[in-house]
Amino acid sequence: MSHFSIEFFPAKTEVGAGKLREVARRLGELGPEFFSVTYGAGGSTRDRTLGTVKDVLALGYDVAPHLSCIGDSREEIGELLDLYRELGISRIVALRGDLPSGMGRGLGELPYAADLVRYIRERHGDHFRIEVAAYPECHPQSGDLGSDIRHFVTKAQAGADSAITQYFFNADSYFHFVERVRAAGCDIPVIPGIMPITNFANLVRFSDACGAEVPRWVRKQVTAYGDDAASIQQFGEEVVTRLCRQLLDGGAPGLHFYSMNQTEPTLALWRNLGL
Repeated sequence: MSHFSIEFFPAKTEVGAGKLREVARRLGELGPEFFSVTYGAGGSTRDRTLGTVKDVLALGYDVAPHLSCIGDSREEIGELLDLYRELGISRIVALRGDLPSGMGRGLGELPYAADLVRYIRERHGDHFRIEVAAYPECHPQSGDLGSDIRHFVTKAQAGADSAITQYFFNADSYFHFVERVRAAGCDIPVIPGIMPITNFANLVRFSDACGAEVPRWVRKQVTAYGDDAASIQQFGEEVVTRLCRQLLDGGAPGLHFYSMNQTEPTLALWRNLGL
């Protein structure tokens, strides 16, 4: 059985929150295994994350809140975990998180994602299914893929159940990463993260910042379309649909869609793939 999930980020306004509830209703009809909700650097979106989690729960769907450990104390993280358990949540996406501006490296009582995973297990045993991050094209702050693999295996050994990758557009990078992980003796499922191509300028800017590679041929083709938004959308949909098919045909255990709080991009991929 393949596993499919969809990610949201917390809306900044009540109007945005209302729109997100409607997006969740529509995408919920597809029957994803769960929705995840992101969490800002140093818990900067803590209240909005919690609000979004409650909204999606109220619609009757399973939710996996993101939880990052940079900048938060064990007590703060523990209280949030206790609250999530009280709300009936049984899945957490455990992340180190981005360093907030002006903060030094390794700040906090739980400086790395593996530390957070261990803490969740210490406090709540096996109650939560724990997802962690994976970086097929190497974490932007990592020196090489070998150290990335070692960090990933450490997270699995700490108690992670499965992983969701940073998005990518080269299927070979995913399959190579999984091969290296398996060779290192780690067998947890690694779910590819899928980013629809919609606003291409924003995608390139974000990709450059987070270390995800947008292939040169894709950039060149989009440039050739100029201001033809319809052609860019169709091309992007074809590229990402093909990527998803390669991944599933190659044995990927499922897909995690970065919805960007929009209905149509994820819906189009879902239909194209016949999920």
